[in-house]
Amino acid sequence: KAAAQTALGRISRVLWLIPSMDRLWIEGTEGRRRFLDRMTLSFLPDHAQVSLEYDKAMRERNRLLKDMVRDAHWYAALELRMAETGAAIHANRLHALAELANAQGDAQTAFPAADLTLEPGELGMPDTVEALRDALADNRARDLAAGRTLIGPQRAELYGVYAAKGVPAKDCSTGEQKALLVSLILANARALARDFGAPPLLLLDEVAAHLDADRRAALYDEICALGAQAWMTGTDADRFDHLGDRAQYLHVTETDGVSEVAGP
Repeated sequence: KAAAQTALGRISRVLWLIPSMDRLWIEGTEGRRRFLDRMTLSFLPDHAQVSLEYDKAMRERNRLLKDMVRDAHWYAALELRMAETGAAIHANRLHALAELANAQGDAQTAFPAADLTLEPGELGMPDTVEALRDALADNRARDLAAGRTLIGPQRAELYGVYAAKGVPAKDCSTGEQKALLVSLILANARALARDFGAPPLLLLDEVAAHLDADRRAALYDEICALGAQAWMTGTDADRFDHLGDRAQYLHVTETDGVSEVAGP
């Protein structure tokens, strides 16, 4: 599956925003790591395969830890593979954050910029293969006590700040949190249009929710200026009025359990 996804990513880029992502800044760290990895994957399609290989090696190492295996020979090969792929994951994520920062800094937009940093976790994140391999070996005793691997990219935390106000994203209002998300999706799209040579396909579910009229209008203007194909959904047609004849409208209804689509 990863190989197929990677192959598709080399010829087409897809970005999406769905309602469950509105809680990104206030929920657990795992969701923010997935969000960062999706953005990273849009820039570097091979990131998916590297992540799968790291997860596989880590699961095998965690099994040894839970079984209280202490023979170093069992760990050495797994830790080398984790170090190789883990360092690549970390470098890929930093590359994506740099691309997003550049895209936000260069743009004239109505949406607030988000300063993003990657916090390494309590035990840090060595940034070379050799340093990460040594850290994994040195930390075996603590990992044995915990029954899992406590160092590596799986412990990283994506931290966001509303740049203009200096306020952590988790402390912003619902509308501000949504605006920061939209800003990141648009920055991701601009960076891809510049570096990949074509804008990505945008899938935006209930994107107008929590946005005021001015920001909705600005969003539609930016999407049209980008030249991207965008699919947007909403339950209130009035929220798309600013698009006018720049969009094709499809009205989905249900009759006797059968969905019907009507459009121009």
